[in-house]
Formats: sequence, structure tokens, C-alpha cells
Amino acid sequence: MIFVTGGARSGKSRMAVEALQSWPGEVTYIATARATDEEMSDRIAAHRRGRPGTWGLIEESEDLRGALDATPGSCAVIIDCLTLWVAALMETRSDAEILSLSDSASGIVAMREAPVIVISNEVGSGLVPMSPLGRRFRDLQGVVNQTWSGHAEDSYLVVAGRALPLVPGASLID
Repeated sequence: MIFVTGGARSGKSRMAVEALQSWPGEVTYIATARATDEEMSDRIAAHRRGRPGTWGLIEESEDLRGALDATPGSCAVIIDCLTLWVAALMETRSDAEILSLSDSASGIVAMREAPVIVISNEVGSGLVPMSPLGRRFRDLQGVVNQTWSGHAEDSYLVVAGRALPLVPGASLID
């Protein structure tokens, strides 16, 4: 598993698509976005145009484990993105349930034989949200990102279309 995080419009999705274009087998794109308004529908359409039409597509905003179970282990996968997945789950699930689902799904992904690129936004680098809901989302997303990155073989932070490798187990004090 490769975990890719960064800000909005940093190039995460484009880099994931480019990375798997040369994969010799099947690729499935698991999209967690929901077309809740015209602007979001336009964003989803742009993402579709940016990837090969031969790739499989599963649009699933909540049952990520079910979407993963529906793809053979030999199939490469892009999950785009955990941020929208967490936001959708927050509507009906407790924090403990979300963290449990995250741990379960990330563990399953880490055992797959084909590459899986998991995309998520880094939401903790900005201002502290003004509302309790915003702070809840930021805090949950931070823990979810740590969970997935912890299960990943490699993790990257994407800034301005450039990927910076994140070093696992690095110590702040030598």
C-alpha cells in the first residue's frame, strides 16, 4: 500500500493515476465522492476524464471494505479519497466506529498482493476550525491518516505536484 496525502489540488489524484497507468493488470478506482450538487458533479466528471476508460470504477462513499472485497487481490486499486469517506461516515457513525472501520479497512489493504494507492487530504496544517463539527472532522481525519500511513509500505506528502517521501519511524531526537 502507498499512502498519499497533501492539500486540496496538490496533485495527489493525478500522481496516483500516472503511477498505475503502466500496471499490466486490471485497475479499479474506488471513488468515495458523492455528487451532492452541480459543482461536485463537475469535479467528479473531471476526475473521470483524467483516468483511463478501461479501468474499473466503484463509487462507494461509506462501505470501503465492501468495495475492496469486490475487487480481486490481483487488481491494482486507487482509493480516492479517505477525506470524503470520513466526512460521509460522520453523518451516521460515532468516532469509535469510524476509527474501527479505518483500522479494519487499512489492515485488509496492506495485505493485498497488487498495489493500492490510498489518497487522503492533510487537514491539520491550517487554522483550527471554528466549529465543534470542524474540529471533530480534523481530529478524526488526522487519526485516520496516521492509521493508513502506519499500515502503508510507503507514504508521501504531495505539495505543488511534487511528492515528498515520509520517513517511517523517524525520531525527532537522535
